[in-house]
Amino acid sequence: MDFSGQVVLVTGGARGVGAEAVRAFAREGARVAINWRGSAEAARALAQEIGERAIDVQADVTDRDAVAAMVARIEQHFGAPVTTVVNNALDYSFNGDARSQMETIGWDEFAAQFSTVVQGALNVIQAVTPGMKSKGFGRIINVGTNLVQNPVVPYHDYTAAKAALMSLTRTAAGDLGPHGITVNMVSGGLLRTTDASAATPDAVFDLIAGMTPLRSVTTPQEFADAMLFFASPWARAVTGQNLVVDGGLVRD
Repeated sequence: MDFSGQVVLVTGGARGVGAEAVRAFAREGARVAINWRGSAEAARALAQEIGERAIDVQADVTDRDAVAAMVARIEQHFGAPVTTVVNNALDYSFNGDARSQMETIGWDEFAAQFSTVVQGALNVIQAVTPGMKSKGFGRIINVGTNLVQNPVVPYHDYTAAKAALMSLTRTAAGDLGPHGITVNMVSGGLLRTTDASAATPDAVFDLIAGMTPLRSVTTPQEFADAMLFFASPWARAVTGQNLVVDGGLVRD
């Protein structure tokens, strides 16, 4: 694929899935902006790895003004609007043994996830939309989870936030479609391995692998590659959709 005409912003792009998304788009020729909140060293190392087609930009996606300033800086640096966004920013640790149970979980835990996952995505979408409209082209890719369809581990707060993000994906697709902007979601299962899944016991990885048709747990690299489809010309007629990338574990 040739993404040399695209300017791609990946939120939470310094580590894990975000870093692999940055590498995947850069590999195909895109200019990439690596958003980070607290991972300065990792972000700068990744930008150096990619070279002159990359920039790292600090912003807390829950801060609307900081997001607007970030997008302005990216567009000034590259001399072009952001054409493609991967809403990946997340603050969570997947450890089923340590998760909050339904009897004790507080709304503050839900609010924290909604703030990063939903409010963060909304802030970014609103910040990049004017530039996308000016070009008559935009690709917004939201990162979801197969736990919405198959909550094998009840991460109540995380799953609820991602379900809301799926709804936002579909409603935003309706509003932005007339401007040539598509909005889609790529949903993964447990990935082997990211910072967020590092606390997951090996037995859980092995159990999930045995349940998939491919007999494997999806890697961050495999998951990131699926994002390229939604940003490519091959997906120009696809919007408001959710693609589950989990080795076939969820098939509905």
